[in-house]
Amino acid sequence: MSNPYQEALGATLIERTFRERIVLVGVTLGGHTDEETEDGLDELSLLIDTAGADEAARLTQRRDSPDPAWYIGKGKVEELKEVCLALDADTVVFDNELTPGQQYNLEKALGRTALDRTAVILDIFAQNAHTLEGKAQVELAMLRYRLPRLRRGAKGGLSQQGGGIGTRGPGETRLEVDRRRIMRRIEKLERDLRGLQRTRHTQRKSRGRSGLASVAIVGYTNAGKSTLLNSLTRAGVLVEDRLFATLDPTTRRLALPGGEPVLLTDTVGFIRALPHGLIESFKSTLEVAAEADMLVHVVDGSAAHPEVQITAVREVLAEIGADNVPEFLVFNKADMLDDWGASLVADYEGAVVVSALKSEGLDIFMRRLSDRMRAITRVTELLVPYDRGDILAAIHREGEVVLTEQEPDGMRIRARLSEASEGRLREFVVAPDDGRN
Repeated sequence: MSNPYQEALGATLIERTFRERIVLVGVTLGGHTDEETEDGLDELSLLIDTAGADEAARLTQRRDSPDPAWYIGKGKVEELKEVCLALDADTVVFDNELTPGQQYNLEKALGRTALDRTAVILDIFAQNAHTLEGKAQVELAMLRYRLPRLRRGAKGGLSQQGGGIGTRGPGETRLEVDRRRIMRRIEKLERDLRGLQRTRHTQRKSRGRSGLASVAIVGYTNAGKSTLLNSLTRAGVLVEDRLFATLDPTTRRLALPGGEPVLLTDTVGFIRALPHGLIESFKSTLEVAAEADMLVHVVDGSAAHPEVQITAVREVLAEIGADNVPEFLVFNKADMLDDWGASLVADYEGAVVVSALKSEGLDIFMRRLSDRMRAITRVTELLVPYDRGDILAAIHREGEVVLTEQEPDGMRIRARLSEASEGRLREFVVAPDDGRN
């Protein structure tokens, strides 16, 4: 028997022949500025364009706190309704997060769909998920989002039956039946993802046994993470100038200037106010950042406020437990900067500026990355018998040899090794030190 939710989720990949007209709404709450609200609406406009819709107009309001019933004031609701009628807008999208009650009240008052930023991001993820794990993660996040928003329509059915942003993904039929089905589907997806997570952990253990250090590329969506991975490793990852073009992590082997290899992994892009449900659903994928030896934090140097993007990424990293992993800031898109990012580097000590698209500045990036990796790698002293050429080869292959000395009993070697490599070679270890020389 076919699953209606899976069928509906599959329909997200079907190209529609029209583009919705959207009215954007932003509310400046106490402690925030009008400029921040406009910046948020600019980003929301990019999000709805990525989702396949067009901005028809935008409305803003300043309030001390959200209205419990509509988020905006009653008078603003009437103004919003008039704008929608005049522009024949299909949907209104708030840059702020709406409660299920506020969403219901707005739709009733406006006579059209009302969504928030979270629904748009979920819709984009639904369109871009291609792997089994990615689709399951997105569907789980969408179901968790939809469950408290199920409601009975005027004729006994449920609202959000039509196509468009916020309606793709798990479908809806009768209220009580759907609630039970969604709960069962959520439980199944959670079981499936736990199984996929165990497989991913097994793969990571296998990579760990290789003795190679791991480097995760993180950053704001559309900062150029996949472009950087492609430029460094020719990975062939999809690159498009749009938000969340790639969701699935890709790992490639990269040889640093000193010859030591590392595993370089591209990760899903972050964004301001990334829905908590997505973070929860994608935790198994995002763990690659938490378990990495180094984070290469790619920042769009051409962005109007790169510091805002840096803060947003660091907040997500803290939520997934990756805030203690060493960070290497890389400002990308230098080809779009007049001063090649000199002011950015001055504000962030140790950062570098590159153009991943034009492969400029990558030599400096590689040298700095190599230096940073050496600084966090243990330096271990080993004594290897002369007849153990296999061990000598393994040390050179898995680490960086700092010093070699010939002694009567064998070759004394000081080398930077990962913890896994040192564990395998422990019978030859003489005196590991603190790894900082």
